Amino acid sequence: MAGSVSNAKSLAQWLRENGFEEETVARMSRRCKNLHSLDAGEASGVWDYLLTSVKIERRRLRHVVAKCPKVLTLPVDGKLVPTVQCLATLQAKPGEVAQAIAKFPQILFHSVEEKLCPLLAFFQTLGVSEKQLAKLLMVNPRLISYSIEAKFSQMVDFLVGLGIDKEGMIGKILTKEPYIMGYSVDKRLRPTTEFLKLEVGLQEPDLKRVIMSFPDILSRDVDKILRPNLAFLRSCGFSKGQVMALVAGYPPVLIKSVKHCLEPRIKFLVEEMGRDMGEVVDYPQFFRHGLKRSLEYRHKVLKQNNSSCSLSEMLDCNQKKFAMKFGLVAAV
Repeated sequence: MAGSVSNAKSLAQWLRENGFEEETVARMSRRCKNLHSLDAGEASGVWDYLLTSVKIERRRLRHVVAKCPKVLTLPVDGKLVPTVQCLATLQAKPGEVAQAIAKFPQILFHSVEEKLCPLLAFFQTLGVSEKQLAKLLMVNPRLISYSIEAKFSQMVDFLVGLGIDKEGMIGKILTKEPYIMGYSVDKRLRPTTEFLKLEVGLQEPDLKRVIMSFPDILSRDVDKILRPNLAFLRSCGFSKGQVMALVAGYPPVLIKSVKHCLEPRIKFLVEEMGRDMGEVVDYPQFFRHGLKRSLEYRHKVLKQNNSSCSLSEMLDCNQKKFAMKFGLVAAV
């Protein structure tokens, strides 16, 4: 008993020396009971390996350990080294393994070797290459903890049910938005899809295009984000058909901040530019352009030069092409 107490005190002292506050140390001890039997030497070995070999920045490593103190109990040679080496074989770029561990330190507890082969085989059937899978894991390392049967297969079946081709297209969706795989099909993705079909009015071809071009929309909360944005667009006077065209043409219109993005742009369009709101239906990408850097600046230049054009002619080009198009080279 005395030895255990001594070890605990030694570890607590070591943690304080490495920048952990008393309150944090106490919280870590409650979160991981095994810390009581760990001595400072073992913890130091893990810390030094993650700091010097994996190259996790010290401040970030402190955050990782505070969030997941169980990391300090892992054997360096028996667990950490082989796991990190396995992750490094995924053609990861320098620093990506460190970033993945910092995002999801629990990745170190999984048998990466046993998980990777089945994952690779599954994703290859979807047209996802080993290199793409590596990128997925580095961006969203939590994927390693998901079950193929309970999680991935269910999502694939859901997307196939929407008419999205199983080979190739689904792989593109998953690589474009890796975090979508963390959401529940029944609690999030299906309700969002039903909203897009029933309330927005998207038909299958447009729905598929929206999901393919902007899969992130599936993971957004209907009541907190999508429905308020839809209500705002309708309050502006857009008809149901026009709203459908806006969403089909620029899906992020349903997730952009009403207060900071949609409302000020609509106001500027009507009050400052003197244009009809219907013009954005023909060019929904209007909402992706910066208010000050793009809209205000280009409108000012056109007004000064007494030039007129459509929204797409005004905005669908970079600054240099805009200047050349309207003979305003001196304005750039």
